[in-house]
Amino acid sequence: MTTHPHGAPQIAGDVPAPTTPHGKQFVKFNFFRVSDALRAASASERAAAGKQITELIERSAERMLTRTYTTVGTRGDTDFLIWQVADDLTEIMDWHSVLLRSPLASVIERPHSFLSMTMRSMYTNPMHEGAADRERLRAADVTAAYLFVYPMVKTRAWYKLAHDERQRIMNEHIGIGHAYHNIRINTTYSYGLDDQEFVVAFEANSPGEFLALVRDLRDSESSSYTERDTPMFTCRRMAADELAAYCGLLLNEG
Repeated sequence: MTTHPHGAPQIAGDVPAPTTPHGKQFVKFNFFRVSDALRAASASERAAAGKQITELIERSAERMLTRTYTTVGTRGDTDFLIWQVADDLTEIMDWHSVLLRSPLASVIERPHSFLSMTMRSMYTNPMHEGAADRERLRAADVTAAYLFVYPMVKTRAWYKLAHDERQRIMNEHIGIGHAYHNIRINTTYSYGLDDQEFVVAFEANSPGEFLALVRDLRDSESSSYTERDTPMFTCRRMAADELAAYCGLLLNEG
């Protein structure tokens, strides 16, 4: 027997079981920017910073699934993305602690950062059997040249709808996405973990095709229940040993 917050006894057997699936993997989207001070530094100093970034990425890859992308030329406030996936949140936290203790802490900015988890979807996908059970992200799944990322928050009105009604609306949303079968969506969940409710990451080879998908989704009923879905990031996949040089940290100098 348990006690109700107001003091009244409550029989444990009367407490309803949770209906929401538990989160599985922790997912971290880290957007970094090379500071103006570092850009103005000598070639040798920039090369040293580039080497340190590469070593930190390699350290991350040894402990968890790590993917790297550049945002150079697509946004003015970020230069690259380090996408991390771990079974234990402390792995992500420990890596960031190492970063904060390194010389990079004063010369690499982090304008945006999103924490989420993988979780089985509460909605069925009539287009793909078993899609709702995709609870883990795997290194072998990454093949696309681009990643499009944005945080998302639904309106309170969305959660007041009956589940069957939400499923009906999602069926339209899923149907639109199915027409773009070359684009893969990774939806992760941030309830209680970060400011947003979801982080959505689309893998694709064509920015133009992704633009068409998002435009089509704007006409869907589900779009009217979106409160916020910015900022949006267009990221190009890039190996860690190329990333630093592409961001202006010249590894072949100094």
